[in-house]
Amino acid sequence: MTLPYFAYGSNLLTARLAARCPSVRVIGTGRLPGHRLDFSKYGRDGSGKATITQGAGTVPGVLFAIAAEDIPALDAAEGAGTHYDKIDVVLEDGRRAFTYRALMRREGIAPFAWYLALIRAGRAEHGLGAQDLCAITAEPDPEPNRPGFIAARTALQQAGYRDWRAAL
Repeated sequence: MTLPYFAYGSNLLTARLAARCPSVRVIGTGRLPGHRLDFSKYGRDGSGKATITQGAGTVPGVLFAIAAEDIPALDAAEGAGTHYDKIDVVLEDGRRAFTYRALMRREGIAPFAWYLALIRAGRAEHGLGAQDLCAITAEPDPEPNRPGFIAARTALQQAGYRDWRAAL
C-alpha cells in the first residue's frame, strides 16, 4: 500500500526523498491553497526550515506515493510529533495527501544556503517556479562537515549538480 505525500520543502528533490524513502514515486505536481511557505521552523541546527502556515496564497509542491513501510523513516527524518505535526491536506484539484507543518515557529531565522539549494533544485526538477524564493536570504553553514550538509550535497550531486551552489 502506498500513501500520498505532499512535499513543499527540501523533500521536493526526488534524490533527497529517495534516500529516506526508497519506494518513492512521483505522482505529479500540485498546489496547496490557503497557505504560504516560510522558513520559521527552527531547525535542530539553528537554521530556518520550510513550513507552511495558513494564509492567503498557494504553496507549490510535488505529490509523491510512498510505501507504508517507508513512512516511519520519513516521520523520523522530519521529527513528526516533536518538530513537525503530520497533517492531512487537500490540494487545489481535490487530491488528498499528508504533509508536515512546524509545531513551533520562530520569526527572523534564515535557512542555510544548502537547504535553500535543495528546495530550488527540487522545484527545478519538477518544473515549479521559484520566484517566491528570490527574496529569501540564506546563510552559509558554519559547519561544512555537518551531516545534513553532507547529505544535501550528495542528493544534489545525484540530481546532476556538480557544485551544490549551482542550484541557488
